[in-house]
Amino acid sequence: MSNSNSTTSAKVPFSDKVAFGIGMLANQMFPAALAIFMVVLVQDLGFPGWMWGVLFFLPRVFDSITDPIMGFISDNTKSRWGRRRQYVLLGAIIMGVSFVIMWQLYRENGVDYNFTYFLLWSFVFYLGLTIFSVPYVAMGYEMSNDFHERTSIMAVAQWIGQWAWVIAPWFWVVMYDQGWFESADVATRTLAIWVGVICMVFAMVPAIFLKSKSTVNEDYSPLTVSNIGGSLKEILQGFVEAFKCKPFRKLCIATFFIFNAFNTIAAFSFFIVVYYLFNGDAGAAGIWPTLFGSLGALITTFLVIPVVTKMSKVMGKKRAFVTSQGISVIGYIMLWFLFIPGKPYMFIFALPFFSFGIGSLFVLMMSMTADVIDLDELTSGKRREGIFGAIYWWMVKFGFAIAGLLSGAILSVVGFESDATVQTEQAITGLRAFYSGVPILGTLIAMFVMWDYDVTEERANEIREALDKRQKEDPISPSAPSASYPSDKLKSLVSGELKLDLAPDVNFTSRSDSEIKGLFSDALQQGVHGLCFSPYSQGQDIGDQLDEGQIRNRMQVIEPYTKWVRSFSCTDGNEFIPKVAKEKGLKTIVGAWIGRDKARNEKEIQNLIALGNAGLVDIAAVGNEVLLRNELSEAEILEYLSRVKKALPAIPVGYVDAYYQLIERPELIAACDVILTNCYPFWEGSDIKDAAGYLRQMHRLTLEVAKGKRVILTETGWPNKGSNTEAAEPSSINAMKYFINVSKWHRESGVELFYFSSFDESWKVHHEGDVGAGWGIWDQNEQLKYE
Repeated sequence: MSNSNSTTSAKVPFSDKVAFGIGMLANQMFPAALAIFMVVLVQDLGFPGWMWGVLFFLPRVFDSITDPIMGFISDNTKSRWGRRRQYVLLGAIIMGVSFVIMWQLYRENGVDYNFTYFLLWSFVFYLGLTIFSVPYVAMGYEMSNDFHERTSIMAVAQWIGQWAWVIAPWFWVVMYDQGWFESADVATRTLAIWVGVICMVFAMVPAIFLKSKSTVNEDYSPLTVSNIGGSLKEILQGFVEAFKCKPFRKLCIATFFIFNAFNTIAAFSFFIVVYYLFNGDAGAAGIWPTLFGSLGALITTFLVIPVVTKMSKVMGKKRAFVTSQGISVIGYIMLWFLFIPGKPYMFIFALPFFSFGIGSLFVLMMSMTADVIDLDELTSGKRREGIFGAIYWWMVKFGFAIAGLLSGAILSVVGFESDATVQTEQAITGLRAFYSGVPILGTLIAMFVMWDYDVTEERANEIREALDKRQKEDPISPSAPSASYPSDKLKSLVSGELKLDLAPDVNFTSRSDSEIKGLFSDALQQGVHGLCFSPYSQGQDIGDQLDEGQIRNRMQVIEPYTKWVRSFSCTDGNEFIPKVAKEKGLKTIVGAWIGRDKARNEKEIQNLIALGNAGLVDIAAVGNEVLLRNELSEAEILEYLSRVKKALPAIPVGYVDAYYQLIERPELIAACDVILTNCYPFWEGSDIKDAAGYLRQMHRLTLEVAKGKRVILTETGWPNKGSNTEAAEPSSINAMKYFINVSKWHRESGVELFYFSSFDESWKVHHEGDVGAGWGIWDQNEQLKYE
């Protein structure tokens, strides 16, 4: 996944908006035509209601499952064409060809054969739709970072896409006019060819005309079979993570209820017009079923979309949404009264109100989703249009599948008979009741859900400013290395030229990658002295409440490979770490996290003392890199140290910081029972071939000032991904080389060291840049990274 903002600046050329919109025409024409043609299955080919429901349900469930996988693939694609375009092109071809084949149905083959044939080709079609639509939608999210420009992009796209719903209803006229075709099933076979080929070309337009930067050199997850398979767990976690984002959860839930309540009853308009207004005579109904859909789409195109776009700028996106949906409720109520036999034209008066529901939905929701993606980037450090888009559309498509199943169920419940010339009054009244009632209920629920949606224009602009600052100026930007460690510090502390002892290191010159992996595996199996424990799973951040089960699961992974565990905090569930470690027979360095927040410091110190008195602490660490972050003075740290030492006289107490911070502070050294030091050759720009030598030199300098006290390396490690720090290059091979040499030094010298870290943690990108999430031996899903 990208760890940097990939959206463009505010204004987007109108030609690019049109190119994106032409893709939307294809994206909407396929389902629009499908909705029209599906009537033929019941009306002309004799499919019973349950088959109708299954054909709606199963392919869309398949579609909803493949969407998130496609989001992962798209987000992590390295290519000179970027992450999206090649998939849009491939998906367009699969979609177009399979749509044509899918509709080659013949009555003489029988209902069972046609059902099976259609179902199987539906899976192929929806696979193509996934390959096309997930990266296509992500392209739209990436086109601009401006609050209102995003609405403009989606408005242009929806305006063009709405023509699908203007054109598609006229297929009914063609299908049931014997001057054109002898029967509707013959018509669908021919029309499907035209729709499939033309829309396939339209779908290719964004791939051809919307340019994107190369991602060949980006640090994405490799797209291997095992990685894609392993991504399923990440995808599930992504769902959990996304739904922790309250605004995104609201968008998904509201869309689910509105869109899928509408789709549950959408096809019923044909049956109501034919059987209620024209007593079952499809020929006599003429163009009225077509006018219902076509006029509604024209009203959406020329009235609803421009009005809603203007409303969003004047009153904000949320208020525009709530207002639009309120108008649609009036329209659904009017339709109950304005479907009048003998006066079919009356329903036209309800269409302007009715059209505000679906007409406003995606203009606003897709724009608001882009705003929420910014919020996610601010909190996670990752740019994940593909994943968030896939999750959003998963909700839409899974709901669509449920809607199809419900449609079939409703047809059966009300007693609709597909082979009957005239339907019973009970069946028609039931259809009409569901036709108005279901979308009214869904819309009211959605309005309630969105009532306190809080990503306003002001909030969105604040998020955008924060992201821009991080990208351009902030030293802890996801694209910038940490500025906290001076890269030449070791050289400045050594008199004369820096001379490194590299004799203990393994010579990797003639080693293949597979041999290095073997050496790493051997080193890990022999175990490390200690591991820094990473408790936060994907999507969690500092301050989130951790539960004991989560700690226990992660401790079980690392237990076979270490004798000691180091924790960093004693609050928010971190206090479970020493408890679980002791149960498993591990020793502990237990840290109290202290900083500018004095109230939190007090709670941390009190909890550390309580854990010590409970026998869960072997070494107490009061603070971690507080001086490095410039959050407290040395005097304040000394005061906290003194309190803990007095409270825990039988336990060694120390303070943790970068080795040079301790070297330069003799009073701090004197106050500590044990010297706890962090040493990172990576942050000092060391080439990997010199890194272990750098580490040994840092350790020697610390020993010189320790006055004979016990010295423990409380952190050292090497990231496998992210930006270089001078000659220090993150990579999997370099991370393994460093681990091998550090482990060898520990075994041969007996030096006590804690490797950083056990698991990858995404929250660290805010503090260390894009390398922040790559320090673990195991990934965020507890999978060993170097196998």
